[in-house]
Amino acid sequence: MSTTNHFDEIKRGSDEILPEAQLIERLATGKPLKVKAGFDPTAPDLHLGHTVLINKLKVLQDFGHDIVFLIGDFTGLIGDPTGRNQTRPPLTPEQVKQNATTYQAQVFKILDPQRTTIAFNSTWMNELWAAGLIKLAATHTVARMLERDDFAKRFKAELPIAIHEFLYPLVQGYDSVALKADLELGGTDQKFNLLMGRELQKHFGQTPQSILTMPLLEGTDGVNKMSKSQNNYIGINEAPGDQFGKLMSISDELMWRYYELLSFVSLTTIAKYKKEVSEGRNPRDIKVLLAQEIVARFHGQLAAEQALIDFESRFRHGGIPEDLVDIELQVGVAGLAIPQVMKLTQLVASTSEAIRLIQNNGVKFNGEAIQDKAFLLTPGMTGVIQVGKRKFAKVKCS
Repeated sequence: MSTTNHFDEIKRGSDEILPEAQLIERLATGKPLKVKAGFDPTAPDLHLGHTVLINKLKVLQDFGHDIVFLIGDFTGLIGDPTGRNQTRPPLTPEQVKQNATTYQAQVFKILDPQRTTIAFNSTWMNELWAAGLIKLAATHTVARMLERDDFAKRFKAELPIAIHEFLYPLVQGYDSVALKADLELGGTDQKFNLLMGRELQKHFGQTPQSILTMPLLEGTDGVNKMSKSQNNYIGINEAPGDQFGKLMSISDELMWRYYELLSFVSLTTIAKYKKEVSEGRNPRDIKVLLAQEIVARFHGQLAAEQALIDFESRFRHGGIPEDLVDIELQVGVAGLAIPQVMKLTQLVASTSEAIRLIQNNGVKFNGEAIQDKAFLLTPGMTGVIQVGKRKFAKVKCS
């Protein structure tokens, strides 16, 4: 592959490469680059939003570059202030250790473990000691730190900024010094920290790294960043059927975004798919290919094929899933109206949404359409509530 094509694949889906000319020059030498991406073990499970960066690492790895998957066990103890309007509680050492262990198992579903270096930034930060950390802090001013958007907003709003939070970008930047990184990857929200790495490398007499920022992936709602707190995430450890169903639920427009950031099919193939859809092909067919690719990545090809079979049976042909778990509800002697039950079982976000769906004949109980929003579930009743074609809840009332 030519340097130009090599660069085009690296740039695919990225938000920014700084400085772009420097990275092109580095690629032209043909020498493997040391590529760094850091992840704080803030939660035990990764979702597809996290894999946007990991996928890019995979592309670079396949091109022969040296990948360092950096687990921020030291920075995790500080607490990443990025995008926060308040101080983030630091993790305990026990939480960091537990989460870091699960991270390694999950990332190797994408990266080649034989060609990936797992590093922990506590390795060099614990050796820096207090005197070294003070010297590191002396390389930048408070005014420089307040150029960072989230710090600036909090300062203007007179919200507290703890002194230790200023250390976070310094430590992340120093990681690049310790690793002698040629290229660092991060989300768009990490740009300040990535640039800090360049500045500190200059300070320590190193050639500054290039940086590549990737956009933050929207969740299944197509609006908010993928996040567990928004309940719009697709976990990489979720069951194959759940992954498949969630991917099939995204909008046709969002599908192209997922192709760009999550798929490994070529840009030429994606352009071909877009052309076919513009000429009348059902975008659902293209979405199936995406869902199968991602399920196969984390669970294997057989699981992806079975997920498609189950999905077709469950949703296209109106079948009810066989693996539904009973949800026990205390409905009281008087019973509970179906809109309230739908909200309690998280089939809808609000009772008003439930009423609208009932009025539009979009709700069934044990296969029978619910016509009245006053329909009661009383003690002793059991059955499956179905909303549309894709949402089910099996309830047992007492």
